[in-house]
Amino acid sequence: MKKFLDKASKHYYQGTPLISDAEFDSLAAKYDYNSIGYTVTDGIPHLYKMYSLQKVFSELDLPSNLKEYVCTPKLDGAAVSILYVNGLLALALTRGDGNVGKDITNKIKVLVPNEVSVKETIQITGEVVASKDIPNARNYASGALNLKDIEEFKQRNITFVGYDINYTVKEEGRSYKEHTLKTLRDFGISEVSTFDVSNYPTDGFVYRLDSRDKFDRLGYTAHHPRGSVALKEQKEGQVTQLLDVTWQVGKSGVVSPVAILDPVDIEGAIVSRATLHNIDYIRSLDLEIGCNVEVIRSGEVIPRILRRVT
Repeated sequence: MKKFLDKASKHYYQGTPLISDAEFDSLAAKYDYNSIGYTVTDGIPHLYKMYSLQKVFSELDLPSNLKEYVCTPKLDGAAVSILYVNGLLALALTRGDGNVGKDITNKIKVLVPNEVSVKETIQITGEVVASKDIPNARNYASGALNLKDIEEFKQRNITFVGYDINYTVKEEGRSYKEHTLKTLRDFGISEVSTFDVSNYPTDGFVYRLDSRDKFDRLGYTAHHPRGSVALKEQKEGQVTQLLDVTWQVGKSGVVSPVAILDPVDIEGAIVSRATLHNIDYIRSLDLEIGCNVEVIRSGEVIPRILRRVT
C-alpha cells in the first residue's frame, strides 16, 4: 500500500492526481502513511524548505490558544516558491518534494511583480490557482506550470496568491498578519487573508501563530511546522451497496474499473456509478461485491468511493 500511496503522492505534486484529496486522506489515515512529496532528481533547491502542513479533521484537534492564531482559507492549487534577490525576481520553483523544485521563473514573472521594495533576499511562498469554474481547476493550474510555450501559458486564466515570506535577516516582533501579509500587499501581490476565494477551490482552513517569534521558536518536525495546522474539510458521503464492478476503456486506451452501485441521492444527484481508479485502489479499500461503501461527489461532480463501511 505504501507503494501505491507513494505513487499517488508523486502524481499529486506533479499536478496529475490519481485520486482525490479526500480519498488520499482516508487511505493515509487508514495505513498511517505520512510521507510528504516525492523525490526530484533534476531540480533546484529551495532557499527555504517548503514544508507540508499537519492536517486535522475536527475543530476539537485545533490548538487550545486559537486567539494567538490567524485563520486563512486553504487554497487548492499548485504551491510554488519565489526568490527575490536585491529586490529583483531571481528564481521561481515548483514545490517538488519541498527541498527541490523545477524552475518556472519565466512563467511566474508573468504573474507577479518582477521587482519589490525590499532589498534583502527573501523567499515568498504561495499558490498558483485557477477559478473553480474551470473543470479540474487544480490540474489546470499545475498543468500550466508544465507548459513549454510561454505564450500559451500567458493565455491561461491563473493567479498567484501568496501566504508567507521567509527572510534571511530575522527581526523580532514581526506579526504574520500585520507584517508578512501586509508586506505582500505592499509588493502588489495578492495574499490569502484578503483574496476573494469565493470563486476558487479551497479544501479547508489554515491556522497559524500570528507571532513569528513564537512560530520560529516552535520550529519544525521532519514534515511540518509546529506553529500552524490545516483544518481539512471532510465531506459527508452517503452509504450504499456495491453491486458489481465493470471495466471500461477510456479515450487514452487505458482500461479502468467502475463501481456499479445501488442508486443513492448525493447532494441532489442520483449516483449509480463511481470510479475505482485501478486494482490497487480496490485492494486498498478491501472492496468486494455486496459490501457497503461510503460515496462522495469529489469536486461536487465526480462520484468516488471513499471507504468500505463495515
